[in-house]
Amino acid sequence: MDAAIATVGDNCIDRYLALGLSAVGGNALNVAIQARRLGLSVAYFGAVGRDGAGERVLAALRDNGVDVSGVRYGAAPTSTTDLGVDADGERVIAAEDFGACRGYRPDAADLARLERVDHVHIGWLDDGGALRRALVGAGVSVSQDISVNADPANLGIDGLSVAFASAGEDDAARDAILRRFLDEGVRTAVVTRGAKGSAAATAGERATTGIIPVELIDTTGAGDSFIAGFLSVHLAGGSLQQAVECGRDR
Repeated sequence: MDAAIATVGDNCIDRYLALGLSAVGGNALNVAIQARRLGLSVAYFGAVGRDGAGERVLAALRDNGVDVSGVRYGAAPTSTTDLGVDADGERVIAAEDFGACRGYRPDAADLARLERVDHVHIGWLDDGGALRRALVGAGVSVSQDISVNADPANLGIDGLSVAFASAGEDDAARDAILRRFLDEGVRTAVVTRGAKGSAAATAGERATTGIIPVELIDTTGAGDSFIAGFLSVHLAGGSLQQAVECGRDR
């Protein structure tokens, strides 16, 4: 049986320079693991290097019950992200090497599998939108986190069932992103807003939620956890309000 959902794109080793620690991460990988923890059947499609870091990525996926049969070995090393801290104590990305993730493309057999799942979430993927267009053309429900793709060539949203983005804490920016997404054909637009929570909208429904105060250690992967929580409710037919609240609670 094919997975209920699949995620496609980035994985990496996040290296916390100030702490001398590292962890497995990446938008597509994090969404896969968090969705599996929420009870969904999940397959991950991406590329790792033939190195210890790649085996670590695969082990993290397997240990969490994610199907890794769509993972390919690339010629380059496994992707890494170096995380530092600025003068205000905020986390910053000091360096990124997309490694084996750069240039990764699902092959024909992978695409056939992806066309049979209930939903596909795309993370960082430098294919100029080719996979998104192919899946949408095949009638597949697709979401993507626009905030993790910096290159304009990879920022298209045509046909997305759900588009995620970060809007910051400015209300005008929130409204502008929601409006643009819906105007350009996205069925469900979602923005995360840091300390101001999140908002989501469709043509006929709107929802917002604040945050649950916690002792903050690090925000890396918080948006990815939100996406998994949101999708777990949204794909099951829950309301937008229930979906943003589940995303918040992750």
